[in-house]
Amino acid sequence: METRKVQVTGGSTYTVSLPKEWATANDVSAGSVVEFHAERDLLLLAPQRGDGRVEGTLDVEGLENRHELTRAVMTMYVSGFDIIQLEAARITAEQRRIIRDATQGLVGLEMIEETTDRVVLQDLLDSSELSVHNAITRMRLVSLTMLSDAVEALIEDDDDLAADVMQRDDDVDRLWYMVSRVFRTVLRNPTAADEIGFPRETVFDFQSSARQLERIADHATKIAGLSQEIGEITGETADLLDQLETEATAVPETAMDALLADDSDEAVELANAARSRIPEVDETAREVDGKVRELDPQSAQLLGRVVDSLSRTADYGGNIAESALQKAAPRPQS
Repeated sequence: METRKVQVTGGSTYTVSLPKEWATANDVSAGSVVEFHAERDLLLLAPQRGDGRVEGTLDVEGLENRHELTRAVMTMYVSGFDIIQLEAARITAEQRRIIRDATQGLVGLEMIEETTDRVVLQDLLDSSELSVHNAITRMRLVSLTMLSDAVEALIEDDDDLAADVMQRDDDVDRLWYMVSRVFRTVLRNPTAADEIGFPRETVFDFQSSARQLERIADHATKIAGLSQEIGEITGETADLLDQLETEATAVPETAMDALLADDSDEAVELANAARSRIPEVDETAREVDGKVRELDPQSAQLLGRVVDSLSRTADYGGNIAESALQKAAPRPQS
């Protein structure tokens, strides 16, 4: 850390010198323009970088595996690259199909150029158009509705509803990648935080909570898949599973209310209420576990996995409540 003494010039203008090593490393010299970004009691300084669009190049030579190539595109997107160039001596037709499918699963990303040896992707949305608040609100609605529908599909033996639940997981993943991209962008670029309209700490809390919602959607998808292996469930077992889903879902619902509350006292009250519901979920889960053990071994094993997924949903809600408490807590002055 270096320190500088603030000087006064012209009787009213405060000035401070820049460290020479930093200026040289960032191509800042006499006549250069720098940007200042105020964050409460901090003042961040950065060189002005043209239009601010970040380009990245990735060699995809020999990368034919669908999962690996899809993951590579998503990684470049989440890392915050605005323009992504994928290059190889010759990009195959299969690679183009995989890249096109991956692009469709990412918000704002479009294929803008194709040649024999290169595919160029570009994010066509600027930071000011990306609402991380709207994204996690949508994730909350979709993921928790998925969970409710998955349990209904399980109890009613409704394969069509189960299939619909599994398809909706793509929507949650798309929003999750967008939130992760925004998070990494605001860490790297203070201007992005200004445009988005939230402090970086808040974006971190949103990103952490979005991760929990994405996991809830994954467990809803898991339950929907298991429902296709089990026949209709009736009687007390069905009633207990329905009760467990209602109790488990209430935890992330209340926790999200806490996270999005503007009033700190209200947020703390809601977050603590969400956490206090978890023991009730655990007790019901034990009761359901005891009931399903009375079934045949295969059904008991499959339904035991359903109970585990619903219990984990409550735990993920507890994690969201923790983020809400952190967001509501007083911030220390530096």
